Amino acid sequence: MVSTNILSADSAVSLPDPTAHVDLPIEGMTCANCVRRVEKAVRKVDGVVEASVNFATRRASVTYMPERAGRQDVIRAIVDAGYEVPAPASRAPDAPAVDAAVPHDDAEDRELANARRDLVVSTVLTLPLLVLGMSHGLIPALEGSAGRSVQLVLATLVLAFPARRFFRSALAALRHRSADMNTLVALGVGSAWAYSTIAVLFPQLFPHAEHGHMPPVYFEAAGAIVTFVLLGKLLETRARKRLSDAVRGLVSLQPSIAHLVRAGGDEDVPVADLAPGDLVRVRPGERVPSDGRVVDGQSAVDESMLTGESMPVEKMDGASVFGGTLNQTGALTVRLTKTGADTALARIVKAVEEAQGSKAPIARLADVVSSIFVPIVLGIAVVSLAAWLLVDPSADGLATALQHFVAVLVIACPCALGLATPAAVAVGTGRGAELGVLVKGGAVLESASRVDTVLLDKTGTLTTGKPALTDVVAAEGWTEADLIQLAASVEQSSEHPVARAIIDGAKVRGIAISPASGFVSETGHGVRAMVGGRDVRLGIASWASSTRDASLEREAERLAALGRTPVFVAVDGAPAGVVAVADRPSPEARSAILALTELGIDTVMVSGDRRTTAEAVARELGITKVEAEVRPEDKARIVAEHRANGRVVAMVGDGINDAPALAGADVGIAIGHGADVAVSASDIALMQGGIAGLPRALKLARATLRTIRQNLFWAFIYNVVGIPIAAGALASFGWKLSPVLASAAMALSSVSVLANSLRLRGFARSA
Repeated sequence: MVSTNILSADSAVSLPDPTAHVDLPIEGMTCANCVRRVEKAVRKVDGVVEASVNFATRRASVTYMPERAGRQDVIRAIVDAGYEVPAPASRAPDAPAVDAAVPHDDAEDRELANARRDLVVSTVLTLPLLVLGMSHGLIPALEGSAGRSVQLVLATLVLAFPARRFFRSALAALRHRSADMNTLVALGVGSAWAYSTIAVLFPQLFPHAEHGHMPPVYFEAAGAIVTFVLLGKLLETRARKRLSDAVRGLVSLQPSIAHLVRAGGDEDVPVADLAPGDLVRVRPGERVPSDGRVVDGQSAVDESMLTGESMPVEKMDGASVFGGTLNQTGALTVRLTKTGADTALARIVKAVEEAQGSKAPIARLADVVSSIFVPIVLGIAVVSLAAWLLVDPSADGLATALQHFVAVLVIACPCALGLATPAAVAVGTGRGAELGVLVKGGAVLESASRVDTVLLDKTGTLTTGKPALTDVVAAEGWTEADLIQLAASVEQSSEHPVARAIIDGAKVRGIAISPASGFVSETGHGVRAMVGGRDVRLGIASWASSTRDASLEREAERLAALGRTPVFVAVDGAPAGVVAVADRPSPEARSAILALTELGIDTVMVSGDRRTTAEAVARELGITKVEAEVRPEDKARIVAEHRANGRVVAMVGDGINDAPALAGADVGIAIGHGADVAVSASDIALMQGGIAGLPRALKLARATLRTIRQNLFWAFIYNVVGIPIAAGALASFGWKLSPVLASAAMALSSVSVLANSLRLRGFARSA
């Protein structure tokens, strides 16, 4: 269980948190080693409790103690480590208030523009390099020293401009006594360029130069390596921008302008200027600017962006409305209760962002490997260089040794390793947000992917949460319509849930309700009233009528065994029939249970209701294991017992009544009855379709973890297979890998990891 804040934001009671939290964008990170270096630098700051850096989203999440450290201390540590923290972009006057919860796109846009520019320049310079380097005499005018000089100029321009980012970052890493992907690229490209430059400017240093044999040069390899790496960076940056599409889509739902109600009339103001207590007017076709309560007007509001329900919700005086929802039919006057980052929409955005910025425990494998990866690669490259020079110390042997040295450095760039986990988590949580499944982090996804037992609360989780008229049994001489009409007429003066169910049942069936007089409610017995001059009673059998009807009593017993609540109806002291109400299973519950069974997950109903009622609902839904008549603390005990037996347990409930059990489960899952509860009280919140979203959430978790494993496999396999080939270990079998092909393979590894992660965008596309 990751989140222990069980109560909603409105009802939680907790001790003041002695720590503060800050999320910072970071520029300049290029691989997993950059992540480790930033985390290490920030954690050294006195007062920092925890620091986590996400490579995919380029953001640092830092928890610190305000009395010992501050935001500027954290920023200074990041800058000292060789990276940049861009200043927050200023808000435009008409920018949505919720935008404060979302990272600005300026840094990403700038990075994308720079990557595109560098790639274009590198490509323009490298294409003639490839033509010259691979012409092999086909262009006589460019043979000899003239052609080699042109290659020197072109390659120098590549290193001086498009490739300068790698050398700058490599030097920064060197200052901090570490090495990263930039170190490998800089060493590889720099070695190829330096060797080739010496061969052009000082050919006499090579043994066969006096016989007219010009030493080989690898300018085209240096240019091609830079171009391929930059191509991979461009594709990576473009793909990373797509990771936050779900968040940005949510943010765009909030309008930028609100109609503030003033004494002299409505005034249009930026949403960012609104404050709790303000009165705003929401016209038909407009979106609600912020959370509040209706004080005037009546309308239907489309809340599908929060709840996933396609049917609009009727709103009138006192009803809650949420920022970003769409007002459809009538004008509403709303008194705001929450604004800015406190709104339901902003809280959802924040939940998704925190999820995308968090790490799954499986990421520890990549972190450990990446920490020792670069030194090992450098060692392999040096050993390869020395071994080939021992085999052939001639100029040709030096060229071959240098080829293998450069190829090893280039193919081993750990970009793919650093992207494997965060890219999948970011895409998975983003897709979940689109499907109404809010997941609070990579650790939650990993735990949810291993769930094998689901404990389900009954009321409001498997059932609709409110009673409905289910059965009508009329005595001889009465019809069902007569019975419902009389019962509803009496109950119209009552506010009891059973009364509401009977009245709603009459309305659904199109049965008119007659006037009633002399309504009396007798606690423990029932209610009575005069309807059309007749004394009509509803309640227990012995009180409702003076005579018994054995067949009706048997029907009442049968209905009670099915989990219904039977109510006897008597007219003028004679039995007229029985009506029954029950909290019915939701339409989606049975299919959800079936889907969980197909996933190999055990389901257990845990309810505080009577055993007969709970077992009746369980039978109807296909649940074979029932824990009934349990108190909240008993639910927590049941969760603990299942976990003690080695089960990975998910508890599904409403986030408040089931708080102890939610806290004790491996994964707490809330049905999204209310935005605050759904976002604050659980590890996973099902915002669309109620319980129907549960199988989807667990399938998404499994798909995400499967994608992470696939990504790690591809990231490792490229290096496991590629490094020995690049080093020349398989040269005797004819398997060789030039620096150019190594750079292409390195770029392809990062692109393959990102492309594999982005396949999660198609998860449950038909849902």
